[in-house]
Amino acid sequence: MSATSDAYRIEPVTPTVKDYLRLRQQAGLSPFSEEAANRGLAGSIFAVSLMQGEEIVGMGRIIGDGGCFYQVTDIAVLPDHQGKGLGKRIMAALTDYMKANLPATAYVSLIADVPANKLYEQFGFAETAPRSVGMAMTIGSR
Repeated sequence: MSATSDAYRIEPVTPTVKDYLRLRQQAGLSPFSEEAANRGLAGSIFAVSLMQGEEIVGMGRIIGDGGCFYQVTDIAVLPDHQGKGLGKRIMAALTDYMKANLPATAYVSLIADVPANKLYEQFGFAETAPRSVGMAMTIGSR
């Protein structure tokens, strides 16, 4: 199959735990245990899988409380497929879902790695500093 963007399709499917862990690891995202991934994926509000043929080569998810607060997370594209606008396609699918299904007052956030923040700006996300600052904690590091 060719490496053009036409060789890819977005499907509104949550990745399997195995694919989720593989994509995160190969895309350079922080690792999770199988148990954590199992729990987390079950709580997805919406997810997409980027497919090339029958292989999942990217993903993105929306998590949240279903009313007030949502977070875009797990935007990942395998390294061999990066630089082709595929992250943008994943974000477009998530944004389309949010505009069609989330309450108008929903607060949607994300934590952006640099330089991916430039991608998210294209979809209306803006840095919140200095009014607010993103913070994080890993339970195992306390």
